[in-house]
Amino acid sequence: MCENTFPVCSMDAIVNFYRTEILTGQEAKHFTKSDLTPVPKPESVQTLYMRVLHLLYRFRPECHSMVPLLENIQYPAYHEGATGIMSVYARMLQFLPMCLVYDFSLNDLLAPKKQRTLTILSAIMNFLRFRKERMELILEKQAKFRADMDRLQAYTRGNIEAEKKIEMLTTIPPEQQAEADELAAALSELQATTMHEYQEVNAKNNSIAEWKANIAEKTQKLAQVKVDVSHLKEDIGKLKSQIVESPEELKSQMEKMRENIKIIKSNIEETDEHAVELQNMVQGVNDTEAEIQLMYSLLQDLESSMNNAKQRQEEQQELKAQYEKKQKELKNLCVEEGQLKRALGIKLDKECKQNISRQKLREMKEQHFQDVLGQCNQIHQKREEMADKIQEISRETQQLKAKIKSLRDVCSKETQKAQALYDTLSTSMDELHKRIEMRMMELKLNLNKMSTKF
Repeated sequence: MCENTFPVCSMDAIVNFYRTEILTGQEAKHFTKSDLTPVPKPESVQTLYMRVLHLLYRFRPECHSMVPLLENIQYPAYHEGATGIMSVYARMLQFLPMCLVYDFSLNDLLAPKKQRTLTILSAIMNFLRFRKERMELILEKQAKFRADMDRLQAYTRGNIEAEKKIEMLTTIPPEQQAEADELAAALSELQATTMHEYQEVNAKNNSIAEWKANIAEKTQKLAQVKVDVSHLKEDIGKLKSQIVESPEELKSQMEKMRENIKIIKSNIEETDEHAVELQNMVQGVNDTEAEIQLMYSLLQDLESSMNNAKQRQEEQQELKAQYEKKQKELKNLCVEEGQLKRALGIKLDKECKQNISRQKLREMKEQHFQDVLGQCNQIHQKREEMADKIQEISRETQQLKAKIKSLRDVCSKETQKAQALYDTLSTSMDELHKRIEMRMMELKLNLNKMSTKF
């Protein structure tokens, strides 16, 4: 015990701990520092140990003083004083090795010393604090386990609902199967027609680009012709102002001018006709562009529907992946749940067995207690009867003592008388023996005389 693995606390800390955590009621109020210093009181130390055993093992302090009734035990009343101390000592021997104290002795209960008592109380204090921390951790783990079980049940319900939704999304009802087949066929046909229309639209776009290039060239030429005509008109005006020609030349020029005008008018008519044709073509191109726009919008709608279908397929795949993941998690959780259920079942079985054994022990203890109480009552009754008998015997002994005293007095008197008689008899006997010896001597002498005579 010289090398402890736990700290030895101060006296104030020990007193405060045992007053708040172990003792209750009047015992906590009356427990002070003077009970442990300078010399620990055996009654206070024994009370502390009893309360610690009651806190840990539910062994009530009054049960320590119960005498185990054996078959051939004589005078059980004489064992009551030492039974409580021996019971505390036996149970402390079983408990203190858990606190890393291995050298507890009976002297620590009957004549405790200060430093040793402080060390033992510090060890018990350290063990109780460790026990409290472990109990808090176990309670936290139990709460976490309950929360995990609730979460597992919520996950299983969510998985079941997700499976139902996936089944509803993936399975097509039979009344809509024909419509879905028709939509799939129409979608394939629409895709084929859209591809054909795309090719036609590309060809028309190419032809429109060519027509636009031709129209741009002809418009440039027409603008150039108009510019040339305006320049010619200006030149004609200038020439008219400058030159005074003869009427014949004027007529010839006018005819030339008329021919040029006719040619220009024919060119203008041709260009107008060509412009009308181009306008018609442009109108057709606009109509085709409108049709292409309609087709493009239809294609966009189709593309959006295809994108929606792709998104749904992707969502379905994600849901499948999530479903598989959840299934794996569910399997893992089911395995964990099975393990936890098995562990919980084992714990519950152990607890049931422990409860049954505790119940049996309680019943046995209660029965034993009742038997002990009955036997104690019988013992008390016998004790009272024995006390009455002892009182009667003491009275008889007193009477006998008085008689013995009187008889002793009488005996002493008689012995004195007998001694006197004995003394007288002994003296008379001595005298008689002397006379007999004298007589014998005389007879011997007479015999000798007679023998000499004969």
